[in-house]
Amino acid sequence: MKAVGLYHYLPIEDPESLVDITIEKRAPSGRDLLVKVKAISVNPVDTKVRAPKDKKEEQPKILGYDVAGIVEEIGESCTLFKPGDEVFYAGTITRQGGNSEYHLVDERIVGHKPAALSFAEAAALPLTGITAWEGMFDRIGISENADENQNKTILIISGAGGVGSIATQLAKYTGLTVIATASRPESINWVKKQGADHVVNHREDLVSQVRELGYTYVDYIFCLNSTGEHYEAMCELIAPQGTIGTIVESDHPLDLSPLKSKSAGFVWEYMFTRAMYETEDMIRQHEILNKLSHLADQKKIHTTLTKTLEPIHAANLRKAHSIVEQGNMIGKLVLEHF
Repeated sequence: MKAVGLYHYLPIEDPESLVDITIEKRAPSGRDLLVKVKAISVNPVDTKVRAPKDKKEEQPKILGYDVAGIVEEIGESCTLFKPGDEVFYAGTITRQGGNSEYHLVDERIVGHKPAALSFAEAAALPLTGITAWEGMFDRIGISENADENQNKTILIISGAGGVGSIATQLAKYTGLTVIATASRPESINWVKKQGADHVVNHREDLVSQVRELGYTYVDYIFCLNSTGEHYEAMCELIAPQGTIGTIVESDHPLDLSPLKSKSAGFVWEYMFTRAMYETEDMIRQHEILNKLSHLADQKKIHTTLTKTLEPIHAANLRKAHSIVEQGNMIGKLVLEHF
């Protein structure tokens, strides 16, 4: 079957950075599904994994951590899906990714695709949707009940990116007042479209901008870019007994001492944790994806797809990686059709 992989970790301008390959189509066993891939999305994690390093793969490494497709076969222990089911998922960093015609994935991290969305629209949601949901509700501890979030405020740093776009929608759905950051006219318009109540510029002083809006503190902060750069401002803005969550590593150690007097929390969100460590609650990602699917079908949230390329082959994936690496992507980029 067709796939796109790599043997060497190279700059994306190098044609050998991602290459078209042919690999064996394997049968599923245990709780694995064999999925016929219809659409994929490219995320910053793809570019980070592919980034130049002194390493060579004897067998091709396949990236791709957003898939929408159709179940072709199921393993003998599967109970959640049957052949013919339309699905979407992000997969795991510890196995081969979904940039192939068929893909093996554990059913516990797969959800039923929203019926109201195309495969391309659905492929834009899994990684960012799980990250946003886990980050806000499982890690930061925000209630999913809108009645409990009245008069509570969240600051979402980098609101126009993939995670920020869906996080803003989920925050509004659960009753929070959303302050999102953006720095360009087009990204400001985008975050407003996602439902942000206020927009501030992350390239300027965050503390003064938020306080000019009338908020001395915010109850929650979800940082999706440049954790180290914004850390001091986050410590100042977080409310007493509030929580800061981030998905981005810092380029220098973070001092937690400023949070002590506020009894404030600091938590990490890494979407691959549950599958990587096969935690007892690994099936939580199946449940989250089904919740996202239900919300999309009810039109309570919408896809964040903004750009589509086709077909799926190495040249287009190199183009997609190049676009994502520029760091100013609004929404999500999807490829479809092998």
